[in-house]
Amino acid sequence: MSRIGKAPISLPAGVTVTVSKENVVTVVGPKGQLTQAVDSDITVSIEDNVLSVQRPTEQKRHKALHGLYRSLLNNMVIGVTEGYKLTQELVGVGYRATNTGNTLDLVLGYSHHYVFQLPEEIKVTTSSEKGQTPKIVLESIDKQLIGQVAAKIRSLRAPEPYKGKGIKFVGEVLRRKAGKSASKK
Repeated sequence: MSRIGKAPISLPAGVTVTVSKENVVTVVGPKGQLTQAVDSDITVSIEDNVLSVQRPTEQKRHKALHGLYRSLLNNMVIGVTEGYKLTQELVGVGYRATNTGNTLDLVLGYSHHYVFQLPEEIKVTTSSEKGQTPKIVLESIDKQLIGQVAAKIRSLRAPEPYKGKGIKFVGEVLRRKAGKSASKK
């Protein structure tokens, strides 16, 4: 039995879950609403404010889907109650980030600015205090969407291994390389 799949999801107060005939799960909470289509073989049931996911057989495909959909539904419940927040920092001389609404303007050492239009489901804030690296803070209820957008922003200037310059997540540990060693005479 899947350890992840068999774990029940307890629903906090204020969260309602509905399952349609087409096996589409809708989670509504204080921060918003999310929907997820679930494979027709997987059964989703709600009893006493506990959401559980069952699979019909022990096939490899069913085992994989069992854990997958349980994790997706759990992420949806956490998203509509607490939300998700990712913080990225820009390491490099002259790197800047500003935003107007959901438009992110990045200066990353190239000859041009990167203007990045974010989806309306994501709220972005930027900060740049003196003596600190500029930071980009992304907030959303959809874990998958916020991760995809953060990865896209990071890919514009991924951290390089020698000096660590680029866009990195706060708390991310970069694997650093030693530079050229001095020549021996």
